[in-house]
Amino acid sequence: MRIGVNALFLIPGEVGGTEIYLRNLLAAFAAEPDDHEYILFTNRETGSSLAPPEDARFQSWPQPIAGRFRPGRILWEQLVMSTGDCDVLLNPGFTSPYFARCPQLTWLHDLQHKRHPEYFKFADLLAWQFLVWASACRSTELLTLSESSREDIYRFYGVPMHRIHIAAPGVGEVFPAIHAQRNEPIVLCVSTLHPHKGIETLLEAFAIFRASHPEFRLVLAGMKGFHTQVIEAKAGEGVEITGWLDREDLYDLYRRASLFVFPSTFEGFGMPILEAMASGLPTICTSARPMSDVSGDGALHFESGNAADLVRQMDRALTEPGLIEKGKRRAAEFTWQRTARTVLDLATAANLRAVSLRRSSRRGT
Repeated sequence: MRIGVNALFLIPGEVGGTEIYLRNLLAAFAAEPDDHEYILFTNRETGSSLAPPEDARFQSWPQPIAGRFRPGRILWEQLVMSTGDCDVLLNPGFTSPYFARCPQLTWLHDLQHKRHPEYFKFADLLAWQFLVWASACRSTELLTLSESSREDIYRFYGVPMHRIHIAAPGVGEVFPAIHAQRNEPIVLCVSTLHPHKGIETLLEAFAIFRASHPEFRLVLAGMKGFHTQVIEAKAGEGVEITGWLDREDLYDLYRRASLFVFPSTFEGFGMPILEAMASGLPTICTSARPMSDVSGDGALHFESGNAADLVRQMDRALTEPGLIEKGKRRAAEFTWQRTARTVLDLATAANLRAVSLRRSSRRGT
């Protein structure tokens, strides 16, 4: 097949988990022993940097638009971008071209705009409401990251469950090889600073925790999002806010930290949970889905927004027998090769159906 990949949404270092997902998925495609061709539609910011190196199966087709100028990017994607040379188009960033002439597989990583519209500016919310609805209606298949997101898509858009598929993220090979040394008293949280990420609860809990563990510091690593000023104002003694980090610097934090907390109240999946467990860090996350589903018995859970409960789990995680081993076993169940195989199987089936329909149409005429 000739598989198109719509990466117009990608602004390196600025779209968080969707960038990590796409880059790892493409690397997993490259590791597959097949002869598919991949056409990567990229913007000015990304250019040709997305293609796996030295693999002739991947071609970059940069488009003359800037991803940061969202209105222009959306208009180009919807009205101009030509996908006629593709057998199937993958849309990993929620939106899909209106005039695509091939089957489309579109990722709806989560439905935050439906579950928490209060976190969106009015104009942004209108755009999300329309564009995601349009993608849900016209895409051949929809992909998401967890069962709870799959249920949300069915609930809000009425898409039949057989058209909604789970393509959960994997764990990069680097994380099991990190072997957290836990040689520094660091509580690590990897998260964008957005309102729904539960960072204020973590700050409250850490202040209590540090009273009995004064040697610890809290490191908040991730993009500085919409809630950054609030978090910076509330961050007390012993709190470091790093902003977006290069992957090597992030790996180093996983290696040195002693405890990992992911306090988010809403996610499509929660990839940092897997990364922390795979690295051998005692891990804590909220009991909300899908975080509790993803972590299973490999992490301790606390009630969202309950700082006192989080403090209890932080104390417990430092001495809980078997927690690290359980986390490693749970994380090992998620691989990028499994993700890639799921996507390629769906793309193959969609292409075969389209070919069959075209042949039937020609015979009918």
